[in-house]
Amino acid sequence: MTLIRTAAAGLALLLAAACTAPTPPRSEASAAAGTACARPQGPAGAETATTIDVIEQAYSCILSTYYSGATLDARALLTAGFVALTQELNRNGRDVPEATMPALTGDREADWTAFETAYRKTTDQVPDLRERLAVVTLEAIVAALGDNHARWAHDVTRPPDYYDGDGYGLGLEANVNGPQAEGNSGVAPAPLFVTTVQGGAAQAAGLRPGDVIESINGSAPFIDGKATPAIAALYPRYPEARPVRLRLLRQSTGRRWSVTLKPGLYQRDLATLQVVQSKLLDDDIAYVRMRGFAPDSANRVLKAISRLRTGRILTGVILDLRGNGGGSPLEATRLVSAFVHGKVTAYQCTVDGKCETSRTDDTVELLDLPLVVLTDRGCASACEHFSSAVKDLRIGRLVGTRTAGVISGPAQPYLLRNNTILSFPVRHHLGPDREVIDRIGVPPDHYVPLTPKDAAAGRDPALDKALTLLHK
Repeated sequence: MTLIRTAAAGLALLLAAACTAPTPPRSEASAAAGTACARPQGPAGAETATTIDVIEQAYSCILSTYYSGATLDARALLTAGFVALTQELNRNGRDVPEATMPALTGDREADWTAFETAYRKTTDQVPDLRERLAVVTLEAIVAALGDNHARWAHDVTRPPDYYDGDGYGLGLEANVNGPQAEGNSGVAPAPLFVTTVQGGAAQAAGLRPGDVIESINGSAPFIDGKATPAIAALYPRYPEARPVRLRLLRQSTGRRWSVTLKPGLYQRDLATLQVVQSKLLDDDIAYVRMRGFAPDSANRVLKAISRLRTGRILTGVILDLRGNGGGSPLEATRLVSAFVHGKVTAYQCTVDGKCETSRTDDTVELLDLPLVVLTDRGCASACEHFSSAVKDLRIGRLVGTRTAGVISGPAQPYLLRNNTILSFPVRHHLGPDREVIDRIGVPPDHYVPLTPKDAAAGRDPALDKALTLLHK
């Protein structure tokens, strides 16, 4: 859950001045809990310093509004925050005697008071680190939720010379993607290999799909069959710029070599930026690649199928959702509605089991075509909403590999007093059969993984299987 951070020189000077000022007396702080969860109204203003009062506002917002906030043990959040605080002190060689975690009782208000007192005593000893300590504390509190849809967005900037559509990183994708590397990367089977070369350093070094990555900065990507945190180095985010050393194997030739790739900006293929792409396969199959559930994307998929249908009889649809990171649940429901009417596509539930239903939009015209959906570990969030509905409602078949299991629930944004955005689900997502999908994913009806040899040869076994199913 690493977040992009940078600061312009003038802003850095202002923040430095703010960080060296004394901690404001409690009487001057706003009543954060009273306005804990304010929804954004228009564009946020300029971001200001993160303070203990911002942390309190976020803490109160989580406990009052997060879908399981009523039953959370708030001590876990405060402990995670204080752990991050002390670790940051150690990283800076500035540990202080006052940095001692207070005893917590389970009384949320009393525990906050004890935490705040210890926090202020600590940060008053290192005023030049106050802003950084506040940031890592709040990041840790949000991370302690263990929720893939909980985020605190702050200091989000782009690299210099960024042009709309540019990528940043090493310029490659592997069979373990970025979100997996940051979270539960153990779900991927060995070996680790390049699936796509997008540009940048990877392209300049001559990497190809199918190249097996045997080590990353000297560490094995898999140990005892389980993926390791070393894989995260493949997906640096700005301003991370440390070179990454890879040991590679090209199975087709037996060649082994090492290469060092430096992260940077690279121009991406414009085709990969299109949310919806379509083509005709075997003269009667509509193939549609959908990279995200962006606004109006369901309509764009349906229009693409309609155009392919003009002047011919289609016998089926292949919807390729591999690498689809999600988006709007409304778009997912609308797309399901083109294949079935009168059904529940998902449930959104509170911690006490009170659920709202997402139902098909029966104004959407039915396609009346057989459906096969291609899925993989890159299919997340709204993509899993759609995939689980296809499977549970039996409106099509899933081919490929299990989805990501990244669907805690639709996130709602809240504006903090320093003009940063805290977002998290207020309800938890369940599939049409009321099954939990979060952290588990949706299994395919036909398990067809990509292998290094397939990638190297440009073969797509999942697509081949989908065509076979539709021609039966």
